[in-house]
Amino acid sequence: MKKVVLATGNAGKLAEMQHILSPLGFQVHPQSEFFQEEAIEDGLSFIENALIKARFASEKTGLPAIADDSGLEVPVLQGQPGIYSARYAEGYKGQTASDALNNEKLLETMQGKTEREACYYCAMVYVEHAQDPTPKIGLGQWCGRLLEAPQGTGGFGYDPLVWFDAFGCTAAELSKVQKNEVSHRAQALQQLMAQLNGYQK
Repeated sequence: MKKVVLATGNAGKLAEMQHILSPLGFQVHPQSEFFQEEAIEDGLSFIENALIKARFASEKTGLPAIADDSGLEVPVLQGQPGIYSARYAEGYKGQTASDALNNEKLLETMQGKTEREACYYCAMVYVEHAQDPTPKIGLGQWCGRLLEAPQGTGGFGYDPLVWFDAFGCTAAELSKVQKNEVSHRAQALQQLMAQLNGYQK
């Protein structure tokens, strides 16, 4: 088994990656097993920030690393909140960003707008070492439209606002199984797996 560090502290992501990558010969460990510092995500794109996190984790551990960066893009808002999705509402109404506040700010910003397309985007990368010049990159995009009020209690982030006609519900109303089959993160992971399959056995 080839050890690889996952550049996240998210237990759900870790379990999912362990389940998917184990048959490919990878033993996945969270970066929290090795260090507590966070990479400085100062890139201008999801791909850049995912690479920053992966290279940082690899440099800290000396191991290959996998990282992802994701968020929601709204075309009519020139791609906002984009790479700032998690901290979109920082300072809004003098408060610290949270899922609820991010949603509130987005709904307010979208008031009166009829073009309501919104796309989740994910970039997932694998680096063999910190200076890897040929990282493997998987990309995923999952598009729906923004409602005018939250609907559903599942998921996280902007899930209660994004409606998908194909399912007749928001991302927050999908089961975990459904979401993990079709989401932006699932698509990016599938692309990455296709590149890693047979890479190390």
